This record gives sequence, structure tokens and C-alpha cells, in this order.
Amino acid sequence: MLEKIASGSWIARDRVVAYTALLLVGYVGGIVWMLATSAGLADAWGRPLGTDFSNVWSAGQLALTGLPEAVYDWPRHHAEQKLIFGDPAVPFFGWHYPPFFLLVAAGLATLPYLSALALWQGATLSAYLLAIHRIVPGRAIVLPALAFPAVLVNLLHGQNGFLTAALLGGGLCLLPGRAVAAGMLLGLLAYKPHLGLMVPLALAAGGYWRAFIAAAVTVVTVAMLSLAVFGETSWLAFLDSLTLTRTQVLEAGSTGWQKIQSVFSQARMLGAPIALAYAVQGAVALVCAGAVVWLWRSRAFYPLKAAGLIAASLLATPYQLDYDLMVLGPAIAFMAAHGTAAGFARYGKSLLAAVWFTPLVTRGVAELIPLSLGVVATGALLAMILARAGTGAPPHEAPTS
Repeated sequence: MLEKIASGSWIARDRVVAYTALLLVGYVGGIVWMLATSAGLADAWGRPLGTDFSNVWSAGQLALTGLPEAVYDWPRHHAEQKLIFGDPAVPFFGWHYPPFFLLVAAGLATLPYLSALALWQGATLSAYLLAIHRIVPGRAIVLPALAFPAVLVNLLHGQNGFLTAALLGGGLCLLPGRAVAAGMLLGLLAYKPHLGLMVPLALAAGGYWRAFIAAAVTVVTVAMLSLAVFGETSWLAFLDSLTLTRTQVLEAGSTGWQKIQSVFSQARMLGAPIALAYAVQGAVALVCAGAVVWLWRSRAFYPLKAAGLIAASLLATPYQLDYDLMVLGPAIAFMAAHGTAAGFARYGKSLLAAVWFTPLVTRGVAELIPLSLGVVATGALLAMILARAGTGAPPHEAPTS
């Protein structure tokens, strides 16, 4: 049995198809049940359908009525959500994004809530699948990509993990041959800036300067567009809200430590004071930065560089939730593409399978014991990538930008 795990021979094609199909049936059944037991726009527990999407749609409503700065006023934003869903007990789902994401929210808010939710999920899921297909062409990847447990987490929460995975995975897929387009996609990651911390380092270390400039121009452009549409008060309100977001959502863990999959949250779950948790997170971020620079300056195969950047980006940030583990989808795809072309390392296939499965159990495990499995899985993935990159050097891949 141990040899099968080491070789990955237990991951046979027919077994993958059977298990992923069963998971998909379970996902569909769960979503159908949730819709069947809902009342109006609320599920059986009184939460908005799509839970976190409620903050996007309600923020869009406020922006359309000329109050974009109100989305950063938590009591005002909560009052809007109560009004929309007609329930004074509706939970509050906060908005913590820069104002340029209000451009998306306002567009979605022009549609009825359920239509907007369906469009948001359908469009971003399609973009994620397209990115995966570009990384690993062929129909065989479709079932594993759809059944990836982080997909279910995003569908249930109406979250933006599909978009993040599409931008990061798609940008990295385009980078070797279409640097400007890649830079634009990577620049749009600024809507969640904490997940793009390692991207500039990788582009600079790899010599992808056209992509670097395109990303910077994209960030400035969308920021100026949001400033023109929503005014400077929205940006001032956003900057003022950062302190409350940091102290309440991150440091106090009001979101729930079991949901946050970061080194910082792991330290806090174990009882570390805030200063020590930041110190540990900072040390890990520095290690990740060094790893990214070394990897992207090395002669390693490009898929290893791409997967390593994704894993390092997750580990470097103090704030990422279980739905953000969606970006592991492109990382796994890059590693699968590399393994197919160059062969898998011992235990490589089994580790990828474990990483693929992790988002399904991270929250449940953390509720039982103080362990962030997302951190463990991502760290193990990055370690495998770095080891793989250091075992041999293919012909140097010169940047095409």
C-alpha cells in the first residue's frame, strides 16, 4: 500500500472519474436541497442565499444610489442588507474590497438578486474552467476541476474564488507568450491585493518587464476609473475602514479562525499574541519571497514557477479564507502538466491528490482541533515544488516579454 501511495498508482483514471463524479452528484444534491428549503432570498438558517454575495449586491445597490462610501460604514451597510432581505436578524457580511471592485458590484446590482448571483457564479466558474483548460488541455481535466472541493465552498458562499483563480491561473498561463495580456489579468488581482503580494517579485525576478508594466498600468487605470465614477470619498472611506478590518476581522478573528487558512490564524488559534502571530507570518512571508525570487530566477520548468508562485502567494498573506484555496486549482493543474511532461516525483501524485481534497475538510478540522490544514497542504505543495525545481535544470526558458 505504501508503494502505491509513493508511486501514485492508486490514482487510476477510472477511479478519478468515479470519485469526482460522485462528489459532483453530492454537490448538486446539496445545492438543490438548499434551494428547495429556502424561503424567498434566505436559506433554511435565515442567511441570504449565496451568503457572502449579499455584501456584493448590497454594496452595488448603495453605489447605484450615490452612496459608495456607505459600503465601508458597517452599520449602514448592514442596514441595507436587512432592508434588502426583509429580516432584521440577517447576519452582516462585510465589504472589505477597494473601490474599483464596486464597478463589478454596481453592474451586478442592476439585476435582480438571484439573477445576479447566477450570473456571477456562472461567469466566474466558466473563467476558472477556461484557465484550467488552458493549463491542461483536454476533456480529462474537466471533472477534477469541477469537483475540486473549493468549488463547492465558493458556490455555497457566492464568493470570488473562481475569479481569483481565473485571473492568477489565466495570467500565469499567458505570461510566456502574451505578456501584456497576462499583465492585465495579474493587475486585476489588485481587487484582492493581499493575494498578489508575490506577483511583482516573480515578474521582476523572471525578467517579465512588459507584464510588470502592464500590471502596474492596469492597477492605476482601474483605480482612476473608480475614482472618476465613485469619487474620492469612496477611497477615503476605504482607507479609514482598514483599521477596523485589521483589528476586528483579522486580529480578533471575528470571521472565525476555522475559516481563515493562514499562518497568522494558525498562530492565533494556538494562543499566540498578536505581535508574535505577525512576527511568525512575517518570517514566513520573507521565506516565501526568497523562494519566489530564487525559483523565478532559476532554470526550472515554467509550470513549477507558476505553481510555486501560487503556493507562495497563499502562504505569504495573513488573511485568506477557505474559499481562497480555489487558487490551488491552477497550481495543481500546473503541477499535473509538469508531471505529465517530465514525470512525477515519488509521493508527488498522492500529495497533489491530498492538496486537491483539502478544502473539503479545512473548516471541519479546524473546528475540532487548532490546525489549519490549508496552511499545511499549501506549505507541503511549495516544499515539493522547490525540491523538484532543485533536482534538475532544463534548458533555460528566456522571458518572451
